[in-house]
Amino acid sequence: MTTPRATVRCPECDLEETFSKLATARICIEEHREETGHDPEWELGRFAPGVEKMGDQAGVCGIPTSK
Repeated sequence: MTTPRATVRCPECDLEETFSKLATARICIEEHREETGHDPEWELGRFAPGVEKMGDQAGVCGIPTSK
């Protein structure tokens, strides 16, 4: 696998998986919530510099940050 785009971990059990696609990681999180009632977390990997810059400019949920 190339550099992981996301790592999903659950603080309540031993779940820890890496994913090359964010969509697959999101599916894992939702399925784990439905199956166990746990609330897993994810850590995003690095993105291309242009993608990171645009993400920083958009802020959380598309709300621009004031830098």
